[in-house]
Amino acid sequence: MGNISEFDHEFARYAAEEAGKLLLKIRRDASNSSVPTEEVGSSGDALSHELLVEMISETFPDDAIISEESTEGPIRHTKDRVWIIDPLDGTREYCIEGRSDWAVHVALVHAQKPVAAAVSLPSLGKTFSTQKPQNPPASSGKVKVVCSRTRPVPVAEFISNQLEGELLFMGSAGAKAMAVLTGDADIYAHAGGQYEWDSCAPVAVALAAGAHASRLDGSPVNYNQKNLYVPDLLICRKELANTVLTLLN
Repeated sequence: MGNISEFDHEFARYAAEEAGKLLLKIRRDASNSSVPTEEVGSSGDALSHELLVEMISETFPDDAIISEESTEGPIRHTKDRVWIIDPLDGTREYCIEGRSDWAVHVALVHAQKPVAAAVSLPSLGKTFSTQKPQNPPASSGKVKVVCSRTRPVPVAEFISNQLEGELLFMGSAGAKAMAVLTGDADIYAHAGGQYEWDSCAPVAVALAAGAHASRLDGSPVNYNQKNLYVPDLLICRKELANTVLTLLN
């Protein structure tokens, strides 16, 4: 991909980390004040969005941007390079003091494929990116299936039951996907619907690290689509992909 450079990978990581630092400051300042919880989340979302959009626009003025926090424009359909960002993934968790399962997603899409990305987990001081991906460690013990902590997860329950595994519950999609890369989980399966900003960076980072990422029917996840809704997602250890896809299909 001639118009994708090492700098794109570096920038994705840097931008996600800078937004994460800002979100930590907002959260820290709020803990020392009487700011209502819902205002902490909305402020974090808005200010992280503003920072990321400013950084991308100044660095890549010809690229388009899709963000959870802004109304999309038609220009994205005319661009080869589109940044898809989630300034604060896991707002509920961000608003709960002590929780670390929230994230910042920054991804660059070229020809409908995520090609450079980072997922920052600021509370853990960790950032996963396509720049220097690390393969998941060897699996041990029961298969662990990570799923949402706040909504029903029948597909995850089904997989866990079929594989005699155990369920783990987390907030952010980014946190759940990165749990597969750290070895804390083996499978992340979601069927409740998301949007492109929820999964774009996690999918890019997972693929770069050698994990499996697809729709639940095994088809690839494409981005910068006319409809930004993504019905389902599977991210898992590569050696488990065929088993899980056979169970689901």
